[in-house]
Amino acid sequence: MLENYLPVLIFLIIGMLVGVGAIFIGGFVLAPSKPDEAKNSPFECGFEAFEDARMKFDVRYYLVAILFIIFDLEIAFLFPWAVALDTIGGFGLIAMAIFLGILVIGFIYEWKKGALEWE
Repeated sequence: MLENYLPVLIFLIIGMLVGVGAIFIGGFVLAPSKPDEAKNSPFECGFEAFEDARMKFDVRYYLVAILFIIFDLEIAFLFPWAVALDTIGGFGLIAMAIFLGILVIGFIYEWKKGALEWE
């Protein structure tokens, strides 16, 4: 019974060795650490940080992120669906109509919240 798991164990060991080896080679051999005052200082766009890093973001930032996800998902699913439309038939058409309907509801929500209005 245990001999069936031997290839999995060997695979895990080799994977761990490759991962640890890559970290060691990348972190210690190819890029040795030479810290100095300039590297350890906080840096933000060419000048010292002037506010707390834990500041609150405007809700419109999140609305724009949601809008990006809506359109990104739509495009990511429309291309394969359009290519395979003749093989999936009416069920695929109805499923995509439901999916696009949900995305349109999200788009209308974004529109009503004012995420499409730029200042």
